[in-house]
Amino acid sequence: MDSADIEALVEGRHDDPFSILGPHRENGRRVVRAFLPWAARVELVDTDDDSLGSLRRIHAAGLFAGPLPPRKRHYRLRITSRGGDAVVLEDCYRFPTTLSDVDLYLLGEGTDRQVYRKLGAHCLTVMGVDGVRFSVWAPNASRASVVGSFNDWDGRRHVMRLHHGNGIWEIFIPGVCPGDAYKFELLDRQGRLLPLKSDPYGQAFEPPPGNASIVYRSRYAWSDEEWQSARGTVPALDRPMSVYEVHLGSWRRKDGNAYLTYRELADELVEHVSGMGFTHVEFLPVTEHPFDGSWGYQPIGLFAPTCRFGSPDDFRHLVDRLHAAGIGVIVDWVPAHFPRDEHGLSRFDGTALYEHEDPRKGAHADWGTLIFNFGRREVVNYLIGSALYWINEFHVDALRVDAVASMLYLDYSREDGEWVPNQYGGNEHLEAVEFLKKLNAEIHANRAQSHAEESTAWPGVSRPTDSGGLGFTYKWNMGWMNDTLRYMSEDPVHRKYHHDKMTFGLVYAFNENFVLPLSHDEVVHGKRSLLGRMPGDDWQQFANLRAYLGFMYGHPGKKLLFMGSELAPRDEWNHDRSLDWHLLEYPSHRGIRDWIADLNALYRCTPALHCIDFAPAGFEWIDWNDRDSSCFSWLRRDTSGDYVVCVTNLTPVVRSAFRIGVPGSGRFIEALNSDDLRYGGSGVTNEPQEAEPVPAHGRPSSLVIELPPLSTLILRRQD
Repeated sequence: MDSADIEALVEGRHDDPFSILGPHRENGRRVVRAFLPWAARVELVDTDDDSLGSLRRIHAAGLFAGPLPPRKRHYRLRITSRGGDAVVLEDCYRFPTTLSDVDLYLLGEGTDRQVYRKLGAHCLTVMGVDGVRFSVWAPNASRASVVGSFNDWDGRRHVMRLHHGNGIWEIFIPGVCPGDAYKFELLDRQGRLLPLKSDPYGQAFEPPPGNASIVYRSRYAWSDEEWQSARGTVPALDRPMSVYEVHLGSWRRKDGNAYLTYRELADELVEHVSGMGFTHVEFLPVTEHPFDGSWGYQPIGLFAPTCRFGSPDDFRHLVDRLHAAGIGVIVDWVPAHFPRDEHGLSRFDGTALYEHEDPRKGAHADWGTLIFNFGRREVVNYLIGSALYWINEFHVDALRVDAVASMLYLDYSREDGEWVPNQYGGNEHLEAVEFLKKLNAEIHANRAQSHAEESTAWPGVSRPTDSGGLGFTYKWNMGWMNDTLRYMSEDPVHRKYHHDKMTFGLVYAFNENFVLPLSHDEVVHGKRSLLGRMPGDDWQQFANLRAYLGFMYGHPGKKLLFMGSELAPRDEWNHDRSLDWHLLEYPSHRGIRDWIADLNALYRCTPALHCIDFAPAGFEWIDWNDRDSSCFSWLRRDTSGDYVVCVTNLTPVVRSAFRIGVPGSGRFIEALNSDDLRYGGSGVTNEPQEAEPVPAHGRPSSLVIELPPLSTLILRRQD
């Protein structure tokens, strides 16, 4: 050893400590070197703790060296501290790499779809010794160390080995256990110390402000084998999907405004969702995030459920319970951007590693965040690995990909001169497009689904990639949501001038596999609650809301409602407190809850309302142009030829003797009527009646009904 190596080692600058520390041959004999700054004396011992000789201090900072007796391969270190305490430890520098050549090749190539099993912190047994392998991608760091509660956060103690071919640093540290906190300490290319970094692949985290990663080993025993085996390789687009969107931190809180845990939610939330008849829940992002006010949409830990509500296994329990109740699980997932917090991905190894160096490509103007570099294979592998981690490790059924529009366009929210065109001079983000195609192919190959929050007219978002699409299973229909909410905000006397806002969605309804979303974004930031958008007096507001929800359930497309919709609050959603559950003390609010529950029940058991959502064969207008009356009537059909009749009246006027054409004879009954007294309506209902052989709306038969004010009716043939 030369003096430069020694000085670099004790100063924490050496980039290859495995070349110095641990067992080595020197002048024909084997020696052991150990760097232990806190040690007063170091002795080699065998597996029975018998002495093999002492190591000599060769540098005052704590570098020790001494001979290893012949024929002794395994040894341990008995370390006596300056205070006189003694402990026997394994020497991490005597262990070989635990990443195989194949692992390193695939990681370097960016094609290891189980990258989360290689990078991060993993409990292993190596050469009969228990410990944790730490590995991190930091190709531009001049030194990488693991620091944590097990080494007094001293970056000189556990400097990692670098695999030069792919920039991965790795070390196996014996004795580290689940529950130990850790971070990575990195020096940049110039040898400058960077802020401590959380593990990009960390599976658990401590809460802010510490933000350390936590070594975690799952002990969970799943019980959803039947559910998992029933997940098909092809999305079942003909099944009902009624989604209850949930922000876990504010759905319901305990005394003192404390959060419910994942396990408490497994009791209370599952019971509520089941009772309301929803088929799925969708969680706003549960990935670890530093700022509550981001609602999880600025994630730091893409491989960790947030510690706010419990452990990763507690989250597994919640998913398991939902599956046991027959409820699918969708999680919001955010690959578009990440926050600038210094303990996260930002300039991770001193360079723009996960983001772009050029702020015209790497900085998000709207949210002050950084955009992933989708042209870098390791970043793509990181993101796809995260997606598959949630599917395979947490058994989620679908990912809802946030902010897809911001990924597709290089000029998203940018003025001229603030963005860089692609190689063809266009504004399409070609690398992001290819990433999304790869992502969706992998999601579907793992028998899960994907939902795109995409607000533009990009073609084929939910079409297969081999047909030129992006490959998502579903796309949120933001146009339908915006148009219909604007219409419903109008005073009924003016609605006839905005009639097309309710019908325009059918012009493009079958271009994509649409979800109709009334999501969290529509009840915050001054937009008012759904009830608050409805015009009129108190009774009319509730009637409008019931009619609108009925219109939604009769419209082609899967359904999504944000939590609290069933309570009809007047106030906007506040993420810092519980929903207003006390509103159910009042009949009008209970009426909304019961109406949604009954809509869900009818929707689930009526194939005509769900089995042909994405083709013209499932929908037929009866009368789309009755703008003077602000009425709409249509048919929904199933594959067997059966149908239901939907009628909506969006004026506060009873339409007596209202005739609607139907395809044939039969006895028709009200399956649901939003004006029923049990929902808080005025009680204008219809008795069962036979269709008359009187042509109307181009059909051979017709019904004459009393159409209640501000209402939606769903009629079906009694047979």
